[in-house]
Amino acid sequence: MENVTSALADLKLDQIPVYLLKTISAPSDGYETHFASLDNGSFKPIFLPVLEHIFRDDALRKLRLSAERFAFAGGSPATARQKATHNPAKRYGAVIFTSQRAVDAFTIMVSKLDPAKKDMLFDPRMPIYVVGPATAKGVKAMELPCPVVGEETGNGDALAKFILEHQKSLPEDVTHLNGARLPLLFPVGEQRRDIIPKTLASESLPPAERTSVMELVVYETGEMATFEEDFTHLVQEAKKAGVKEQWVVVFSPQGCEAMLMALGWLETSNGKFSEARRNATSTPMRTRIAAIGPTTQQFLIEQFGFHPDVVAEKPSPEGVADGILESMKST
Repeated sequence: MENVTSALADLKLDQIPVYLLKTISAPSDGYETHFASLDNGSFKPIFLPVLEHIFRDDALRKLRLSAERFAFAGGSPATARQKATHNPAKRYGAVIFTSQRAVDAFTIMVSKLDPAKKDMLFDPRMPIYVVGPATAKGVKAMELPCPVVGEETGNGDALAKFILEHQKSLPEDVTHLNGARLPLLFPVGEQRRDIIPKTLASESLPPAERTSVMELVVYETGEMATFEEDFTHLVQEAKKAGVKEQWVVVFSPQGCEAMLMALGWLETSNGKFSEARRNATSTPMRTRIAAIGPTTQQFLIEQFGFHPDVVAEKPSPEGVADGILESMKST
């Protein structure tokens, strides 16, 4: 909580706090960069993690052994640099990332490999598919020789369709081994949607285009036990600092209830949103909520009867910021 408090202590009188309910991404976070420079520094981005992530050591060991045994390599193990067309140890035709935490887990594995062997262990023609700018930035930071594609898709459904088309453009020795299509590796958390595996292996596709996806759970997720307490403290500190307006950006269903409880907007009798409670707490400080996308929006509506003030058209720093600025202009 010390980091959050110090961030508020540095708040300028004319700045609007933007509470980003997520873990800050490494090596840099696009939301921090974008909001810090937005509208001549009018906003102050402050991160408050909702979830804690525990990496699975067994999965990381499996990934490392797979890499060291040339599961991601092109050509033969001995002549991968010469791009030979046959590698009997090859196991995957691509890697898919839709989660920053999955990227973090893969990064840990890559850091344990011999840096001099990266070009040998990873086929420079094997694509790494990503769902957005944050995952793309994290993957590129690993400095693998593989092309990183798909960051403009923005969600799992769009990425799955992109993968289907992109796979058609690749040489057969990248996508196949001994005439059989290679599966795509999908590092995931234990809580995930299945839209990508289902789309890529759909029976509606021609058999030759169906691609199996091997999901590997590399991390587990849970709501941080101290989140509600931390968020309550943050709101109290904002009031003491004389904040008149603040935004909360929600990135997932996790933490929504704790956030609404901390704001005092839920009825204790039924756990549903109360407009009267919101109005009662809006003086002297006004709080507005932005949802990262329709999934989080739908959860807030169905579970609590709460409609967020903004739903980003694109799940990106620019999408969230544009929604906030547009909302502020109209109110």
